[in-house]
This record gives sequence, structure tokens and C-alpha cells, in this order.
Amino acid sequence: MAMGVLTTVFFMWGLLTALNDVLIPHLKSTFQLNYAQAMLVQFTFFGAYFLMALPAGKLVAVLGYKNGVVAGLAIAGVGALGFWPAAALHLYGAFLAALFVLATGITVLQVAANPYVSLLGPERTSSSRLTLAQALNSLGTTLALLYGGKLILSSVVKTPADIAKLASADQITYQVQQAHAVQGPYIGLAAVLFLLAVFVWLFRLPALREATDKADTAHHSYIDVLRHPHVLFGVLGIFFYVGAEVSIGSVMVNYLSMPDIGHMSEQQAAYYTSFYWGGAMVGRFIGSALMAALSPRKLLSAFATINVLLVLTTMLTTGHVAMYSIIAIGLFNSIMFPTIFALGIERLGPMTSKASSLLIMAIVGGAIIPPLVGVFADHIGLQHAFFLPLLCYAYIVFYGLSGSKIRTVE
Repeated sequence: MAMGVLTTVFFMWGLLTALNDVLIPHLKSTFQLNYAQAMLVQFTFFGAYFLMALPAGKLVAVLGYKNGVVAGLAIAGVGALGFWPAAALHLYGAFLAALFVLATGITVLQVAANPYVSLLGPERTSSSRLTLAQALNSLGTTLALLYGGKLILSSVVKTPADIAKLASADQITYQVQQAHAVQGPYIGLAAVLFLLAVFVWLFRLPALREATDKADTAHHSYIDVLRHPHVLFGVLGIFFYVGAEVSIGSVMVNYLSMPDIGHMSEQQAAYYTSFYWGGAMVGRFIGSALMAALSPRKLLSAFATINVLLVLTTMLTTGHVAMYSIIAIGLFNSIMFPTIFALGIERLGPMTSKASSLLIMAIVGGAIIPPLVGVFADHIGLQHAFFLPLLCYAYIVFYGLSGSKIRTVE
């Protein structure tokens, strides 16, 4: 029952995170942004993980895992409500501020829920269990692209020159239309988040306080935790994985709509992008079953190697080959985050929650690498800019083969 409740939470933050991939092309067109400016959405969203992960860890230490989840849902709900005034004011900065609050709530959820799921059973199957929960996270991302694309990208966005040609009354009507395209979905999500927070609060869940800071009688510091090599390499692994996944997902709508790749509208591209996230969902269900029998480390390195080859393929080809090779990356992304996370907190006992905070902080890779991809895309072309995700997947091959091994700490 506890797993059932937690998987619902995973679903919601997957939905919220993937909506950024629809929001980016909408804001890019609405505010006439270049790629680097549009990627400020991801910089703000994932930058919150870096800034708020340690405070979130302290909050979870005080509240416990269950109440930490409730707090995270409530904070995310407040952030989603912020889209109403942001859209009404038609200010890009206001959107970024609302996103920061929303991401703060998801940071608290990540710090609380990821280790909680890992601890709800034997350590041997923690990777399998977390991968299963993350499969529901991927279901949320898939639905976000399917329905977010229809709701947010359904209207044609006019250029500043086109808007200037409209009568004053028509300009106001147009701004209201663009605002409603964003307001409706996020207000609905805010209501769901608040209701889910109440549901989790009312539900009886095990405390598992032995794996929180309250049980750490030796009072280990974050530096002590990082002295465990598998934690340090895991932090880098999460950084590079999230950076690669978010970079590809963020530009995929624009990439697939390019004339020499998919030659389609942005709404059609959002539909195809849903298969990128849908592949991650399918892969996580399959991966959860495989890891019950196979080594998580070997499976992780094998999947990362395949993604290196897929990124190379999309960089060196055009048309349907380039299109389907980049979509297929989602299938092999599937087990990476939950496996790196579970291996990164392995055998840490009361230091688990501190390691969790550090691993969640590393999600800042989603704030740093996508803007870099955006800068390179503006200068050398979007297709060639994929060399950065390529390097990220190469690191994950190393982590699976060597970096994740448990080493003795003096």
C-alpha cells in the first residue's frame, strides 16, 4: 500500500517536470527567444534542485519521509498556482519565478520519496523497486507531452510584427488567449497537488526513522558522506544523466520539426516527443523485472553504451533515421536515474538521507547542461550540439562498470 501511494507521487512530479518540454517551445515562440534564452526555463527549474536540496534534506530530517512528501506536494501546488498571475502579466520572469517555487516542491519530494522507496524492502532489490516507481514517473511525463502539447501548443503563436498589425482590441484578445493556454493546465495541476497532499497526510505510512539524520548518532557531515567513492561518483552520475535527458527532451520538439529531420509542426513534434518519455516508462517496467535477476551495474553500463551509439546515429544522419534514433534514447534512459540513485545510497544506514540530498542536488545537471546545449545549438547547429549528451552517457558507462563499486572508507 505504501508503494502504491508513493508511485502516485512519482507520477505527479513526472507530469510536472515533462510539461517544461511543452512550455519551452510555447514561451520561445511567445516571447521570441533564442535557444539559450528559452533554456532558462530548465536552468531555473533544475537550479532549484541545487539551491534547495540541502534545505529540503533538513526539512525531511525534521518532518520525516511521509510529512516531507506532504510538504513537497503543497509547495509544488503553490508554484503551479503562480502560473496564473505569470500568464496574466505576460512576463517571462514571472514564469521563471513560478517554476522555481514549483521545482522547490519537487526537490522536497525527490529528497523524501526516492530513498523512502529504496528502503521499503530488501536492499538487494532496491534498484528494482525504485525503477518500478520511476516507471509511473515516466507515465506522467508521457501524458504531459500528449495532453500538454494539445492544450499549450494548440494555438498559433504570432510574431511581434504580426501582433503589431492587429487592432488594440485584437491584441488584448490574443494575449488573453495565450495566457489561458498556460493557465488552465497548471491551475488544474495545482488542485490535484493539494488534494494529493491531503491524501498522503491522511494515509498511514511506515516512518523508517532509522535511515534519517535523527538516527545518525555519529553526526556525519556531507563531506564524510562524499568520502564514500560510490556516493561521489553517483552524484556526478546523476548530474550527467539528468543533464543529458533534459537536454534532449527540451530541444526535441524543435529538433523534430526541423525540415531535414521530421519536417512537422510543433504540435506533431510534441506528440512524437511523448514516445521519448513513453520509451522510458516501458524500459522501466522491463528494467525492474530484469534487475530482479541481473546485476544493476552491468545493465546500467549496457544501456548507457546503447545510448552513446544512438546519439552518434542522430548526429550523423537525417530524416527518419535521425528522428527515430533520438526518440529511442528514451527507452534506454529508463533505468539510469533509479539505478544510479539506488547504487549511490547503498549500505549507508543513517547517512542515507544526507546522501539522498547530495544526489538530488546533482539534478542541477538539468540546469547547467541544457543551456550549454542551447549555446552550442545557436553557434554550431542543434544536431551537432548533441555531443554534450554523448559525453554524459559515456560517463554513465564508467559509473556502471567501475564508479558504483562499494569501496572501503578509512
